[in-house]
Amino acid sequence: MGSLSFSTLLVLWLAGLLAGFVDSIAGGGGIISLPALLAVGMPPHLALGTNKLQGTFGSLTAAFNYTRKGLVDLREIPTGVLFTALGALAGTVTVQLIAADFLSHIILLLLVSVFLYTFFTPDLGRLDRRPTAAAPVFFVCAGLLLGFYDGFFGPGTGSFWTIALVLVLGLNLRKATANTKVFNFTSNIVALGAFFAGHQVVLSAGLLMGVGQMLGAFLGSRLVILRGTGFVRLFFLVVVAVTILKLAYTTYFGA
Repeated sequence: MGSLSFSTLLVLWLAGLLAGFVDSIAGGGGIISLPALLAVGMPPHLALGTNKLQGTFGSLTAAFNYTRKGLVDLREIPTGVLFTALGALAGTVTVQLIAADFLSHIILLLLVSVFLYTFFTPDLGRLDRRPTAAAPVFFVCAGLLLGFYDGFFGPGTGSFWTIALVLVLGLNLRKATANTKVFNFTSNIVALGAFFAGHQVVLSAGLLMGVGQMLGAFLGSRLVILRGTGFVRLFFLVVVAVTILKLAYTTYFGA
């Protein structure tokens, strides 16, 4: 792409700011940042790679803030990080060979299920619960599956991680949101490496949006730390609902 105008760069920075804020609380920031990149005329492959660059800044900032405040214990999740990285690498390589469109119908059903389950279970994630599976087994399975999905397709990854951590490991929503950001950063950075190798990243746009992402992610993660699980649940439901609508519109109307 040629040089971007000041107004275009300003729009992208604001999109990064809002995406970082939303993503740090409930995931789904990609429903803001990716359409913004496409709207300014960026080809799809460059938009995907650039989106991973700016998203990496936001997920790193949120993960660092949550860890610093004690909501993430990095000693408990190395298995999850490792297998998320392996899954993301496999997914990013695979998407170069296979079209991802067929997944959208399945993902819509899963997201609707997540939304309905969360909506009709008001106490979900309010308090820590006993885990329903051993953490190492969960991290191997979830890391490979969700890491692969994030590298291959992406929409709703944060929502799936959060609900899985609540249901399987028994974390409250605030802790689950915090841990999700570590896994999001892992799959983002691995996918970004693959996109860089394919020369599919616009550095100027990605770095500028990354600055906005960092500010948005810091503000959003601070709200989660201060406001607790009730706020997270409401925000989570709103973001999942918007993700469903956006993905449904894209899938069935070709937008």
